Amino acid sequence: MAPGVSAGRAVLLDGYRPQPGVYDEMVDETGAVRPHWAGFVDRLAAEAPGALQQRFGAADRYLKESGVFYRVYDDPAAGERPWPLSHVPLLISSEDWVAIEAGVIQRARLIEAFLADAYSGGERLARLGVPAALMAGSPDFLRPLVQAGRPAPRQLHFYAVDLCRSPSGQWQVLRDRTQAPSGAGFALENRIALSRALSDVVRAFDVQRLAPFFDALRAELARQRAVDDAGVCLLTPGPLNETYFEHSYLARYLGFRLVEGMDLMVLGGEVHLRTVGGLRKVSVLLRRIDGDFADPLELNARSKLGVPGLARVARRGTVTLANALGSGLAEARALLGALPALAEPLIGERLALPNVATWWCGDEAQRAAVLDAFGALVIAPAFARDGGVPPGGPWVTADLDDARRAQLRAAIARRGVDFVGQEAATLSTTPVWRDGRLEPQPFVFRVFVAATADGYTVMPGGFALIGPQHDQSAVSMQRGARSADVWVMSDGPVPQTTLLPSEMEIVVRRGEGVLPSRAADNLFWLARYVERAEATLRLIRGYCARASEDRAQGSAAVAALAEMLFRWGAADHPAVPGEAGLFAQAALAQSDLDGSVSALVAAARRAGLGIRDRFPPDAWRALEDLQAHVDAAVDRETADVAVFERSRQALRTIAAVTGFQLETMNRVAGWRFFKLGFRIERGLATCRFARQFARREGGSREELDLLLELNDCQITYRSRYPFGAAFAPVMDLVLLDESNPRSLAFQLAQLKVHTQALPVLPPERRRTPAVVVADRLHALVSGFDPAKIESEDILGIENALMHLSDEISFSFFRVRDPHVADGGSP
Repeated sequence: MAPGVSAGRAVLLDGYRPQPGVYDEMVDETGAVRPHWAGFVDRLAAEAPGALQQRFGAADRYLKESGVFYRVYDDPAAGERPWPLSHVPLLISSEDWVAIEAGVIQRARLIEAFLADAYSGGERLARLGVPAALMAGSPDFLRPLVQAGRPAPRQLHFYAVDLCRSPSGQWQVLRDRTQAPSGAGFALENRIALSRALSDVVRAFDVQRLAPFFDALRAELARQRAVDDAGVCLLTPGPLNETYFEHSYLARYLGFRLVEGMDLMVLGGEVHLRTVGGLRKVSVLLRRIDGDFADPLELNARSKLGVPGLARVARRGTVTLANALGSGLAEARALLGALPALAEPLIGERLALPNVATWWCGDEAQRAAVLDAFGALVIAPAFARDGGVPPGGPWVTADLDDARRAQLRAAIARRGVDFVGQEAATLSTTPVWRDGRLEPQPFVFRVFVAATADGYTVMPGGFALIGPQHDQSAVSMQRGARSADVWVMSDGPVPQTTLLPSEMEIVVRRGEGVLPSRAADNLFWLARYVERAEATLRLIRGYCARASEDRAQGSAAVAALAEMLFRWGAADHPAVPGEAGLFAQAALAQSDLDGSVSALVAAARRAGLGIRDRFPPDAWRALEDLQAHVDAAVDRETADVAVFERSRQALRTIAAVTGFQLETMNRVAGWRFFKLGFRIERGLATCRFARQFARREGGSREELDLLLELNDCQITYRSRYPFGAAFAPVMDLVLLDESNPRSLAFQLAQLKVHTQALPVLPPERRRTPAVVVADRLHALVSGFDPAKIESEDILGIENALMHLSDEISFSFFRVRDPHVADGGSP
C-alpha cells in the first residue's frame, strides 16, 4: 500500500490482490491506486460501516421495482431472472477513453465498408483475396440481399464491440456485435440505479452522461422517417427473448413503437403496421431479431418472428432497417483475423485497436498453425452461429481431456472452415463489492456506437460484464456474469443533458395515437384473464367458508360451488368429502389446470408481457405479487383455512391490478379494449353465477345469498330489502339494475358505450358489427321482468356476450386483407 493513504482506504483495500501478470483497473503493479480511481475509493472509504451496503441495496430495490430482468435459455421454465448489478462501476480515464472512442469509430467504418462491398457483389473483397468461404460459409451471409453493381444501403446504424485489456494495458477487441447489439438499455438502467444509490458520488465526479448518445441515435433514425408514417418501430422477437425487457425499455425511453413480426405486413412494396384503425406505413425499423429470421419467404422458412416480404422491400429501399439484413456476417470470428489486413485497402488506415490474435482454420496454413499450437489456444466456432460445430464451445484446450482434444482436432481436420483458433486472452480485473470489501474480478467491456448524419458517435460508458473466472467464454449473462456501470471520467464539467424536450419545443397533442392490433388483443385478454381469476377466487372463497363450517355434511351451496369450480376447469375431479382444503388448494394454485387461479394469472402475465411498454409499472408489480401469492405452498393440514385467507388477500391484490391499470391509462383506444374485455368477462361470470344459484322453482335462500355474495351485492340488497333473499329482487339487483356496477345490465350499458367509440373499419370506414350486438343485448336485457327470468334467457345472454367477443376479435385483432371487406372474397 502506498504511504499516506487514509486508514479507511486501507481497510477497504485490505486483501485486494490482483493475480500476477493480470492488469487491474484500480491498482497498479505496486498496489497503488491509479489516479482516476483515487477520489472514488476515498469516497467509499469515508462511508460509515454498513452505509455502503444500504446504498447498494437501494440500487437493487430500484432494479427490482422497475421490473428489470433477463432470461436464461437453459432454464427449463425459461424464467425471468433479476438483473444482476455489480455495485462498483468500472472507471475509465479520459486518456483511455480518447483512444477507445477513436478505435471503435474506426472499426465501425471498416466493418461498414466490408459489409457494403459484400452486399454489392464483393468484387473489391475478391480482389483483396478474401476467400469466398469466409463469407458464404457463414449462415449470416444472406444471399438474397446481395445486389451486384448497386451501392448497398447503410449497413451499421448501431454497433457494439466487446473489449478487454491485455496484461500490458493495451485495449483489444474480443468480438464485434453487428447483428442486433444488445445491452444499451441495460447500461442505461445500470446508470440510473447507481445514480440513485450514489447520487452524491456521481455529482462529485465529472462522469460523462449517456443521454446525448441516445439522443443522437433517436435523431438519426427519426431523420429516415417518411411523412405521416407510424413512427420508428423497434422489432422484437417477443416476450420470451432473453433481453425483451431491454426492447420494451428502449422503446419507451426513445419514444419508439414496440412491434413484433405479426404486427407488420408488406403491401404494395412497403411495410405497414396493423392497427385497430387500419394499416399505417412503417419506414424505419430498429431490428432486434436475427437477420435470417426476418423474412420467412426468402430467408428462414421456419421463422415465426419475421415479416413475409421484408427482404424484398429492403432491396427496394422503401424501409430503413437498423441494422441492415445480413449485417450479422461481420460477427464471424473468422473475420477477426482478416480485418487488420483489410483496414488499409478499405479505409486507408491501420487498425488502432488490435484484435485478440485469431487464425481461421478454413485457410490451410492457418489451420496447420492452429493444430501445431493446439494446447495453448482457445478453439471457437468460426461464425456467429455454430452451424455444424459440436455444442459447448468455445473450448479452452488446456482444460480438455485427451479424448476431447482428439475429437476436436479431428473435427478441425475434417472441416476446418467452421473453426478458429484464438489466443487465450487474459482478462484484466476491476473491483467488485463482496462481504464488505473490494475484490478483483475479470471483466469484458461492451462499447456502443451509433451512426449519425456526420459519421458515428460513441456512448461514453457502456456496461461491463463481470465473470467469476478469467476464461473469456464464462463472462456471459447466460453463464452467471454480473453487470456493472461504466463511468467515463471527464477533464472538465459535464453538461446536464436530458432527452426531455424544452418547454418551448413541446407541442401540445391530444390524440389516440397508433394502437397495434396485437396490443389491443393483449389488453383485451389481459382484462379477461384478470377478471376471470377474480370470479374464480370468489368461488374458492365461498367454497372454503362454507365447507369449513360444515365438514360433516356438505350443503347444496357447497356442492354447487364445487361443481362450478370443476366445470370451469379449476379442478380436475369432483370434490371428495373430507378433502375440501386440498380441492380448494388445487383450484387456487395447481398451474396445470387451465381454470385454476394460478393458470389464469400466468395467462394474464403472458398477455401483459406483450404490452410491457404500455403496462403501468405498479400494475405489473401487483400482478407479479399476485402470482407469487397464489403459488405459495400451503400446509395440507390447514389447507381450507389457509386457502380461504389467501383467496381474500388475492382479491385485494387483483383490485390493485385493475385499479392501477384503469386509473393510469389514458381514455383512448387501448383503455377501451381493456374495458371491453373486463366488462365482457364480468358479464359472463354474472350470468353463470345466476344460472347456477338462482332457480325460480326449487331454489334455496342459501343459494340466493351466495349469488349476492359472489356478485358483492349483499350490502346493497340488505339496505333495500329488510327481509331475506327472494328470487325477483335478487335477480333485479344482480342482472337488471344499471345503478349497480356489478350487475349484468351495467356491464351491457358500458359495452354499448365502448363499442360505439371503437375505430371505424377500413376500407369502407364502417362500424364494427360489435356495435349492433352490444345494442341488441342492452335492449334485450332492459326488457326482462326479474320475476320471470328463466335459465334459458340467461344462457342466451351468455352466448350473445361470447358472440360480441368474437366480433371484436374478428374486427380488430385478426389478420385482415385491407382490400377485402368482411364477407367478400379476395
